Amino acid sequence: MTRPDPEYPLSDLALARRLEAAEGRANAAFVTSRARRQPEVGATWKEIAGTLVMFDGVGSALTQTFGLGTLGEATDATLGEIEGSLHARGAEVFHEVSPMAGMPLLGVLAARGYRPVELTSVMHRPTTIPVPGAESQVRVRRIEPGEVDLWADTAARGWGETPELAEFMRAFGTITASADGTVPFLAEVDGEPVATGALAIHGGVALLAGASTVPAARKQGAQRALLQARLRYATEHGCDLAMMGAEPGSASQRNAERQGFRIAYTRIKWHLPPP
Repeated sequence: MTRPDPEYPLSDLALARRLEAAEGRANAAFVTSRARRQPEVGATWKEIAGTLVMFDGVGSALTQTFGLGTLGEATDATLGEIEGSLHARGAEVFHEVSPMAGMPLLGVLAARGYRPVELTSVMHRPTTIPVPGAESQVRVRRIEPGEVDLWADTAARGWGETPELAEFMRAFGTITASADGTVPFLAEVDGEPVATGALAIHGGVALLAGASTVPAARKQGAQRALLQARLRYATEHGCDLAMMGAEPGSASQRNAERQGFRIAYTRIKWHLPPP
């Protein structure tokens, strides 16, 4: 009989609560950063019966909830209060829901008219296991005070298929790198920034995000070096787990699995269509 791997926690409700709380708190910090930098958006967040409810502006992908059914109850009354809070701001309602929330929640959502619209592989790995792959000449460092714009510009260059997308990602990156508790990292080759990554810590879990590499520097080990640096930082700051999200079956998921990540569960995003 094969024994469970002692380094990887079992995929259960306890793990889901840790992962959902880490991602929810990181998104709450982003929304708070948005509120500081762009007060005209009216960004805000709150807890309703334990569920973290984000308003990042009408139409923002971050206007949604985290932890429904895992961090707090998912009763009809709770859902009604959440829906009322978001509708009052002119926003549609989206919930990211872990399957560990249980089967009964699916019936509640269906009865209220929700539809599934997106899947995410929630992935995790212990911070202390080695990162596969050879060392490279890439140097990784935390950004210095005053380098938020440099980090955001570098991240935008990695997503700059069009000027419009690059500008959107630059603004998004500025808010991300300014969020409380977010630690941004730069990867450099010969002193030139070529890639970005970031992490946010909550409850011993390091949420990894902000991965971007400029096209000319791809396949040189920049993201592997960023992963190594972030895992080392996470371990030094008391984290035993790292997490990230990816589209099921995507290149991002495959790359994460090559770096030691495993799928904890596949999360469903639910949308309540307008009446």
